[in-house]
Amino acid sequence: MDLADLTTLRLGGPARSVLEVRTEAELVDAVRVVDEAGDPLLVVGGGSNLVVSDDGFDGTVVRVMTRGIAVDADACSGASITVQAGEPWDDVVARAVAEGWVGVEALSGIPGSTGATPVQNVGAYGQDVGQTVVTVRVFDRYERKVRSVHHSACDFSYRNSLFKKAAPRYVVLTVTFQLRLGDLGAPVAYAELARALGVEVGERAPLADVRAAVLALRGGKGMVLDAADHDTWSAGSFFTNPVLEAGAAERLPEGAPRFVQPDGTVKSSAAWLIQHAGFERGHGDGPARLSSKHTLALTNRGSATTEDLLHLAREIRDGVQERFGVELVPEPVLVGVSL
Repeated sequence: MDLADLTTLRLGGPARSVLEVRTEAELVDAVRVVDEAGDPLLVVGGGSNLVVSDDGFDGTVVRVMTRGIAVDADACSGASITVQAGEPWDDVVARAVAEGWVGVEALSGIPGSTGATPVQNVGAYGQDVGQTVVTVRVFDRYERKVRSVHHSACDFSYRNSLFKKAAPRYVVLTVTFQLRLGDLGAPVAYAELARALGVEVGERAPLADVRAAVLALRGGKGMVLDAADHDTWSAGSFFTNPVLEAGAAERLPEGAPRFVQPDGTVKSSAAWLIQHAGFERGHGDGPARLSSKHTLALTNRGSATTEDLLHLAREIRDGVQERFGVELVPEPVLVGVSL
């Protein structure tokens, strides 16, 4: 099987072997067997955050297809939901909105599986999963046992976590979230979303309205999967927003976004830097191009190779570095390739 069939970029060569697992026990057993055999292992969920070599993967791909949500909810403590790693993330958000579980509504429309969300500390529109994750159950490949990692040990930060820093040590099995109960979403923390909802930042809006607004905003940027729309044949935002020391942020030109962080560093906007380095939407003259809707998405226009995509990524990274002295860091996991 080609990895192109398992990734949202629709890129990547063949895997030597693929194991599909549908229960937690099968997932743990598969990883143990592969590790004991000394075979290279690649764990794949929704494939929305992978850039795989055109040569493929010379090892075993374990495709996580586990499903299920266990719920413990009451009016006093809210809803504690434990989600299997293979459960599609947006299905979880849709159910949360329908059930009146508050805290993940702004994360609507994000592709991929639930097991990937704590690894990247997935976030959008002022929310991230680190705000609601209580426990992540993992298989520890080094100690060869199942462990529960509580929130305080997850080391969540912007698009980062213990699980990303220690990769490939941990394989996520389940994620437990603690969500409030209510009809209104969490206070809106992102100006663009607040404008779409017609509220002020810090105010609340009905859960269903927040989800609808987020899906509309993401759809307008090509960030909701659509097989007929090549702008969605991407890995989402290809580069993370750079977090700079204060001095480096001061050297950015007037008008560059600057968001001071609690530790004194300053987050800027990768999309702004890309556009102001001269890369407009749709940039590229080959089968890999910037999205026509959003400069942060690198897309496969239907016939691209992984090398085509990486050539474009290097051009953009180097252009931003030359123009602003800022090195953009890729967000997807690179398998068998590098920038």
